[in-house]
Amino acid sequence: MPTLIFDVETVGEEWGAMDETTQTLMTKWLKRESYDEGEYEKAMEDVKTGLGFSPLTGEIVALGVWDLERLKGAVYYNAPGQNNKEFEEDGIIFKQHTEPEMLEQFWLLAKKYNDFVTYNGRGFDVPYMMVRSAVHKIKPSKNLLSNRYLNYMPQDAKHYDLMDQLSFYGTVRKKGSLHLWCRALGIESPKAGGVTGEDVAGLFKAGKCLEIAKYNVGDLKSTGELYLRWKEYFNI
Repeated sequence: MPTLIFDVETVGEEWGAMDETTQTLMTKWLKRESYDEGEYEKAMEDVKTGLGFSPLTGEIVALGVWDLERLKGAVYYNAPGQNNKEFEEDGIIFKQHTEPEMLEQFWLLAKKYNDFVTYNGRGFDVPYMMVRSAVHKIKPSKNLLSNRYLNYMPQDAKHYDLMDQLSFYGTVRKKGSLHLWCRALGIESPKAGGVTGEDVAGLFKAGKCLEIAKYNVGDLKSTGELYLRWKEYFNI
């Protein structure tokens, strides 16, 4: 069966563009729980920089897919105000899309696969994608959040979340990030190029959207290599 690796990159709304009611609801607890002005300001900054972690205050700006058997994939990426041509590089097609177009493409492609692989996809990517799909009135084609345990996964949508598998469903004390697992197992980390997930918002604001897409490729391929290692040595 073909295996589809996928990953998303997200950014938050501009804080100043949000309505006053929303800003109040998101920050009313800060003064109550901050010991001093310095702590309050730091907490406020954390709220503003963390908007991209919620699908209620953020959006998907890159969505990558990688067919592990064919070694072919694509990254759909948003680049407002740009008109970039589609191109292919090292088996990856880069295509500019709006968020709803990305999601429509993904759910259409998902119909062709039964096996899906992510790193923390159950905790982040899939819930995010489902909420953003609902925002755009797009219906998912597969349930990628059904039973997480291998013996009970549905046959038509097996979602292997490597954070679950490598942490033995959270029984170990430290789950470890994708970078740490790659480092430990000798796999090239997606952070090797100097870009991390924390840089995505800044790159997007600067219009460096293709850089985000290329960083996403690193996530895809590292996750794929990690899955193969798990399949050979952990999946007993």
